[in-house]
Amino acid sequence: MSKKISIIGSGFAALTAARSLRRLDPRADITLIAPRPEFIYLPSLIWLPSGKRKPQDLVVPLDKFLRSQNIHFLAGEATGIEDGGRTVLTSAGPIGNEGLVIACGGRFIKKLPGIEHAILPCEGIAPVERLRERLAALQSGTVALGFAGNPNEPTAMRGGPIFEFLFGFDTQLRREGRREQIKLAFFNPMPNPGHRLGEQALRRLMAEMQRREIDTHLGHKLLGFEPGKVKTEGGEFAADIIVFMPGMTGNAWFDNTDLPRSPGGLIKADAYCRVDGREKVYVVGDAGSFPGPDWMPKQAHMADLQAAAAAKNLLSEMTGRAPTETFKAELMCIVDSLDAGMLVRRTESNAWALPPVKLMHGAKDLFETMYLRRYR
Repeated sequence: MSKKISIIGSGFAALTAARSLRRLDPRADITLIAPRPEFIYLPSLIWLPSGKRKPQDLVVPLDKFLRSQNIHFLAGEATGIEDGGRTVLTSAGPIGNEGLVIACGGRFIKKLPGIEHAILPCEGIAPVERLRERLAALQSGTVALGFAGNPNEPTAMRGGPIFEFLFGFDTQLRREGRREQIKLAFFNPMPNPGHRLGEQALRRLMAEMQRREIDTHLGHKLLGFEPGKVKTEGGEFAADIIVFMPGMTGNAWFDNTDLPRSPGGLIKADAYCRVDGREKVYVVGDAGSFPGPDWMPKQAHMADLQAAAAAKNLLSEMTGRAPTETFKAELMCIVDSLDAGMLVRRTESNAWALPPVKLMHGAKDLFETMYLRRYR
């Protein structure tokens, strides 16, 4: 008898969970729940402003993948969970399961006053397209880029893309002959932003900003934004375009459930990605709060590792065995600058960062091609 499994989401974590489940159990009855059957490759949003990528390059329809993997698709948004996880409430109606993987991502905290005056790039393609248009139209002035965290959950942040936008803009504006007219500024409430990447990476990032003549405003709590202005406890500064990545928290629909929550509002999980105190309910990726080091990243690589472990553990539990598969806490990324890339890796035993080299820019490009091939 086939096992009935629901997966909420269609991002990195959800699709890796689906692929892993199908590989481990060819007969499982798997349903993917998401608003649209498409996958958006968010890491390459950084290449939209320069024209290296166009929106259609990053949106992958999933119909072919779903057919080839024999996975059902329910078009709808999750709105709640009942029966201890055995029923998912959606905008298209309830759907039952014998096993559940929550892989719907998180949401960004938008409490900062005037946040509507900032562009939030990791919300998807539309805001980055708006950023591209505004940057193209800017003749002179300042572009300010920054990020912040969730004060109640150190791991619930995603700052890496801001460094990539920052260095990418510098490269792009120099190519276009506009860098002298347009200043770049980086702001962050922490005095040592990027320290979660490791000390060596932090030193390299700061050195790269200095080399590229990027202004920094660090170590002062953010008070908010106004049109043309960033306000901090250490003062305010002018900004014609503001690009900001807030900290992350759980989705609003989590409040309609009795799922255990972390201090930062994410779903609490154990070392096996199982939701605390639940049977056959797992959480992976940005939606979850996991035991591990305080630098553990919210990134696609980490989501993939968690999803693969969760798939094995869910199937074990569904066959009466205890989950045993843990995931490795590993930060792995290439901080891209359009003309080069800095390879960064951190594990619980070591952390290192290589100097920016052209080869790593090509490697990031190649990785995207190889990763998307499995879904195209």
